[in-house]
Amino acid sequence: MSVITLNNISKTYKRGLKQKIVAVKKLNLRVEYGEIFGFVGPNGAGKSTTIKIMMGLIFPDAGEVQLLGMPYTQPAARRKVGFVPEQPVLYDHLSGEEFLYFAGALYGLSPKELKNRVWQLMELVGLKEAGKRRLRSYSKGMQQRLVIAQALIADPELIVMDEPLSGLDPVARMEIMDLIKSLREQKKTIFFSSHILHDVEMVCDRVALLVKGELRFLGTPHSIEETFRRELQECAS
Repeated sequence: MSVITLNNISKTYKRGLKQKIVAVKKLNLRVEYGEIFGFVGPNGAGKSTTIKIMMGLIFPDAGEVQLLGMPYTQPAARRKVGFVPEQPVLYDHLSGEEFLYFAGALYGLSPKELKNRVWQLMELVGLKEAGKRRLRSYSKGMQQRLVIAQALIADPELIVMDEPLSGLDPVARMEIMDLIKSLREQKKTIFFSSHILHDVEMVCDRVALLVKGELRFLGTPHSIEETFRRELQECAS
């Protein structure tokens, strides 16, 4: 059973009265259990649109999405998915601990279930000493680690990450990369989006290249570089 199944997904946006922008065009993908799957492409390729469709934030014009063998709209499927958005919005008056309790409550977890889970995750992402601090005092890297912790709060089978390294300094990037590698050891399936090829080459088992909404490559990260460079040159021309 594939963890993610995208069958002929298409999405078009309207610009003005007449112009239409094709964001995703007849996209077919399969992500298998336990793999780190890279989703790479230049800015504007349609990666975030695809992820928003998978997460039910927007609806496709055509096509079918399944998560863990179920239609993506089913609550049973949603409860097994953790999501790291590209631009998370945090409640900066909360502490890191309070934020994770809030995230767990949204999944329907009880305070008793969360008591140990919250601090286990704070330790996993390296924030145990900052759990009582308000989020307004967190650095960008700390905020990103906290968002990953909230994605793990319900022990999901699938974790979807949309540009999780965006805006981070080199040290924070390495910390997040190490965290992603540790999730592999926990047998999590990770869908990892980036516009930087080096990021996916470091951690991914397979990679899909999206350009102008179309799938241009699907294979191992070691064999993508030539295709990626050629497609970037075409986009720039």
